[in-house]
Amino acid sequence: MIAVVQRVKRAAVRVDGEVVGRTGPGVVVLLGVLAVDGESEARGLAERIASFRMFADADGRMNRAAAEVGAGVLVVSQFTLAADGRKGRRPSFDRAAPPAQAEPLYLLFAARLSELGLPVETGRFGASMEVELVGDGPVTFVLTS
Repeated sequence: MIAVVQRVKRAAVRVDGEVVGRTGPGVVVLLGVLAVDGESEARGLAERIASFRMFADADGRMNRAAAEVGAGVLVVSQFTLAADGRKGRRPSFDRAAPPAQAEPLYLLFAARLSELGLPVETGRFGASMEVELVGDGPVTFVLTS
């Protein structure tokens, strides 16, 4: 799995103009599921993100995790993160999990974050989505399972 994790002041995802998920202060996770991924990768990456220290402590240092500060999480599926653009001018998506494999893992990932006490909202798997966010920092990380 590949996750682009961005700390935000607020974010929303829309499908056909309708807001289907939003968060206030917290993080947006753009999640790409690879064909080699399974349940252990989904759970493990969710646990890593929940405990990843990307929020400031009283001294302004990144020493606090999303779970500690009660950050909201907006999870958006993004299969293009699995793209391989090393050859030619068109990306290959051969590494991406097919939808029948990716969707349950995406949902498991979001459910695990919720089990860890984070308020979680999601986009709509497979839909064409508009993601709007106001970055905080900016603070952005690329994490893999």
